[in-house]
Amino acid sequence: MKITDACVYPYPLGDSSVRRFALEARSYGYDSIVAADTPAAEVCGITVIPGIFLDGIPAKDVQSRAKKSRGTGAVVAVQMGDNGFNRAIAGTTGVHILRGIHAADKRSFDHVAAKIAADNNTALDIDLSVLIFGRGRLRQKAIHRYFDLMILYRRFEFPLTISSSARSVLGMRAVREVTGLCSLFGMDETDVQAALAGVGRVTDPGESIVKVIS
Repeated sequence: MKITDACVYPYPLGDSSVRRFALEARSYGYDSIVAADTPAAEVCGITVIPGIFLDGIPAKDVQSRAKKSRGTGAVVAVQMGDNGFNRAIAGTTGVHILRGIHAADKRSFDHVAAKIAADNNTALDIDLSVLIFGRGRLRQKAIHRYFDLMILYRRFEFPLTISSSARSVLGMRAVREVTGLCSLFGMDETDVQAALAGVGRVTDPGESIVKVIS
């Protein structure tokens, strides 16, 4: 299973080209990246997976976009909202990832939503950008929300993904650094390995082999 950064924003959404992201990803130990609004490609030995990132639109519109994207090979990721929205989206076929739990209300993702995500093979994303660049209360809130997420993860075993949400190659981190950051909220190396392989799990559930990070 490929080790993947589940969200980067190449130019023009960010300031680094797809090629620069691919070169950096390869040097940092990744096999693939999910790149926003970018066609599928193989660049510098890295698989570039198209990413469709949806934010601020009603559940019915998310469902429509997810339906249209089926068969395209794109990863569909949706920014979390309130509890009802998250339950609906977690159960929507064609949605692969729920993002933004670090900024969401604590009640927005509960045991019911977690069970729906597990049953539907929908991943919850751990966005490292808030840990890398956030300060003070913002960073502490994210750590607490990710800690809460891990409690639900161990109970319900829904997929996880890990993203840098980088808009520049300067926002990416090596796999070993990712492991260190994730230890702040209780993830061990096995958890991190599984989450870095999470994109493969939600796009191809038949894959079950996780690459060992040495």
